[in-house]
Amino acid sequence: MAMSYTAPSPQPSRWPALMVLSAAMLMTVLDGSIVTVAMPAMQRDLGFSPAGLSWIVNAYGIAFGGLLLLAGRLGDLIGRKTMFLAGNAVFTAASLLAGAATGPGLLIAARFLQGVGSAMASAVVLGILVTLFTEPAERGKAIGIFSFTGAAGASIGQVLGGVITDALSWHWIFFINLPIGLATIALAIRALPGDRGAGLAAGADVIGAVLVTSGLMLGIYTVVKIEEYGWLAAHTLGLSAVSLALLAAFVIRQATARTPLMPLRIFRSRTVSGANLVQMLALSAMFAFQILVALYMQKVLGYSALGTGLAMLPAAVAIGAVSLFVSARLNTRFGVRPVLLAGLALLLAAMGWLTRVPVTANYVTDLLPVMLLIAGGGLVLPALTTLGMSGAKADDAGLASGLFNTTQQVGMAIGVAVLSTLAASRTEDLLSAGQSQAVALTGGYHVAFTISAALLVAAFIVALTVLRRPERDTTATAQDPAVRTSA
Repeated sequence: MAMSYTAPSPQPSRWPALMVLSAAMLMTVLDGSIVTVAMPAMQRDLGFSPAGLSWIVNAYGIAFGGLLLLAGRLGDLIGRKTMFLAGNAVFTAASLLAGAATGPGLLIAARFLQGVGSAMASAVVLGILVTLFTEPAERGKAIGIFSFTGAAGASIGQVLGGVITDALSWHWIFFINLPIGLATIALAIRALPGDRGAGLAAGADVIGAVLVTSGLMLGIYTVVKIEEYGWLAAHTLGLSAVSLALLAAFVIRQATARTPLMPLRIFRSRTVSGANLVQMLALSAMFAFQILVALYMQKVLGYSALGTGLAMLPAAVAIGAVSLFVSARLNTRFGVRPVLLAGLALLLAAMGWLTRVPVTANYVTDLLPVMLLIAGGGLVLPALTTLGMSGAKADDAGLASGLFNTTQQVGMAIGVAVLSTLAASRTEDLLSAGQSQAVALTGGYHVAFTISAALLVAAFIVALTVLRRPERDTTATAQDPAVRTSA
């Protein structure tokens, strides 16, 4: 059944609207990185067990990753502005609940609700962005600004988390979201143009929603528990089988339903499918930089949490500068695909450099080059965003946005499970062989960095082959100004 989505017309207010969308993105990213730094304080104050502590992160990730597709589709049906406002309201209220938590159970529940709110808002952000910015050069610049906020927020959060936790308490890492969230909602009401969705009757596939949401949530839960149970444990294999069965049933449902939640036609675009696959591979690899480098600095080199954040700040500056000032110009001049390949090559060089970091590293010679090479992320993320949204029709922009964000979360979850498990296994082997703690940890990180390099090689090959002629995927939709791209 054809649906009719009334997209917002380009308006002079689109740049303020971009600032609102970026602010919401920044709040979500900041929250994630701040929480990581503050977890030891939460464990001490609330009495978390070592295993229970991981659920501060896992509860958020399961809700966020599991609900993105559903939230994206609902945004197409009820209106993306409505979904964006509702998501920010849920996230802000959940932040208040998390800040006021007095026990582990309440904090985990609040983090789950934060994930729900983030999914609702994040799933439609790119759909709003591509319908506001229809001219290729302006869209490239807008995507660069949006990508910059995400890249900068991750590193700023690590520094800010240490400062807030030490100066005030961990409660304030959540309370700080209240003024930001309320301001974002107030500005969004004025800055975001109104849109009218197709209506719930046009595509409210309840059965499909239950299948995909339960399948994704169960799958993400299984992935994040691999480190605890092991790859071949009955727990892992059994839940993986159930998750895959649910997702397979969802695909069958989408092929036969009159009003599918996720029309399979979106995967006919080689550009969209390839960009999402490249993103999963690249973000799985990037986990090694974002998390394991921070652990290496603290556990091997003895950096403090604040010192680690400051040491990683050049990476945020490099990624931000490239995404904000360079990526759009390069995409316009050379095309998205060559820029994506160049960015992946820089990331591969960074991971290759990390495979040789010593136990007693010198920051300037051993780590600073990595912080500069990681600027390739400022080329990769905007290029993938452009490609990931390029083949979506106006009716499916919210769905494409939700799909793109889902592959982000799945990629990061896989990176967490695979790389941390392999690193821990290698570290245990070295400790058993009589190596020191520092040597064993470094050896484990070397394995993770090597696997990350291999994932980036795979991403490069996919980008080189699957995306070899991205313009063919966009030709069919070139008549739709909402989906034009410079690819």
